[in-house]
Amino acid sequence: MLQGDTIEKVSPRGPNPVDVHVGSRIRLRRQLLRMSQEKLGDELGVTFQQVQKYERGANRVGASRLYRLSRVLEVPVQFFFEGLNDQESMGMMAENDQTPIVYDFIQSSDGVSLAESFSRIKDAKVRRRVLELVRTLASEEEMAR
Repeated sequence: MLQGDTIEKVSPRGPNPVDVHVGSRIRLRRQLLRMSQEKLGDELGVTFQQVQKYERGANRVGASRLYRLSRVLEVPVQFFFEGLNDQESMGMMAENDQTPIVYDFIQSSDGVSLAESFSRIKDAKVRRRVLELVRTLASEEEMAR
C-alpha cells in the first residue's frame, strides 16, 4: 500500500463509494450533453439499463469502458474522479459547509439545467434578480413548513 492510501470500508451489499462517484460524474456529463441513456448505451454497445447501473454505481465501469466513456462524453478520464477526495472528507466538514448541497444540486437533472440556463444570462443585474427570486421562493417555502 502506498503512503497516504487508506482502506475504505465498503458495505458488502451496497455499491462502492468510488463507483457511485464515477457514476454520478457519468450522469452529470451525459446530462450536460443532453444525451439520453439509450444514446450513450448505443455508443458504448450496452443497453440503457446497463448505463443506469453505471450511473447508480451498482455496476463497476471497467478501465476500457471508462476510456470509451471519456471519448464518447468528450472529457479526459480523470474527469470521472474529480472531487473524489473532497467527497471522502465530507464526514469531517463543518456544519455550515455548503459542499454537500452543491454536489447534490449539480448531480440532479434540475440542477444541471438551472446552472446551464443561469450561466447563459449575461446581464449581471438580471442574474442578481434571478438569485433574489430564488432566495425569496426558498425562504417562503421554509416559512410554510
